[in-house]
Amino acid sequence: MPPELTDLAERISLTPYQAAGIPIALLGAVFLSLGAQFQHSGVSSVERTHGSGNKAGLSIRQLMRLLGRPAWVVGTVMLGLAILLQLISLGLAPLIVVQPLGAIALVITAILNSRKYQVKLDHKSIRAIVMCVGGVGLFVTIAAFTATERPITERQLVIILVTLAVIVVLLAVAFALLRKRFGAIFYILAAGVLYGFVATLAKVVLNRIQTGNFEALTMVCIAALLAATVLGAYFVQTAYSVGSPDLVIAGLTVVDPLVAVAVGILVLGEASQAPLWAVIAFVLSGIIAVVGVFQLAKHHPQTHR
Repeated sequence: MPPELTDLAERISLTPYQAAGIPIALLGAVFLSLGAQFQHSGVSSVERTHGSGNKAGLSIRQLMRLLGRPAWVVGTVMLGLAILLQLISLGLAPLIVVQPLGAIALVITAILNSRKYQVKLDHKSIRAIVMCVGGVGLFVTIAAFTATERPITERQLVIILVTLAVIVVLLAVAFALLRKRFGAIFYILAAGVLYGFVATLAKVVLNRIQTGNFEALTMVCIAALLAATVLGAYFVQTAYSVGSPDLVIAGLTVVDPLVAVAVGILVLGEASQAPLWAVIAFVLSGIIAVVGVFQLAKHHPQTHR
């Protein structure tokens, strides 16, 4: 191996075992994209035939009707595979490395959706997608060189659970009082935040199982994970009813990893060995990705149809 490549390999903090999580996470992103497309088709059909048009969230009756839509069921199975692959990747590599890789789903979904509806993406939409993927890609590249993984303590787990509880209460209050005023962006952001904690809690559970530290607090963690998954799934289905699938995917593949990464850095200490320049780059790349999501929401062609 040339000296330059040898030096580069030595700088990368991931072991070959951890690096195996990267292609698995990328495959999961493919299933995420396809699953989102199928689920959106099923939700749109139900909203078109049984929707009220007031954007106040899907009713119990509408949710039940989704079970009779083959497209939605197929999409749900694909999303299940995406989650399974994500869990495997989280078990192999640090959270801040593999979680942001779901952004590749945004590119796939944008192309599929554009062809399905024969809506050409304009330069503003393409620029927004590039910002989303570019920001996340830069983040992952830096994380691959600086991320470290450590055993998760009970104190860290309690901080995560308390923070999640506060966020769930705030989202519940906002939804109860203001849901008729909300558009797709609220449901996308809410789902992204919740799924960010789902990924974090999944990483915590896997870490504690691997270290043989499975006790009552871990069971609480599993219960919180399941609750956040169900609530996040409801917000996602509602977002599909009022927004395009690539906008939903943009929010989930950017907000979700940013939340998970923030917890990974601030609570789990996965970037504790990162130099100052890397921390600054993390912040800047995150800002670029989030701005891209809002730009896509504003300029996406389907927004103006």
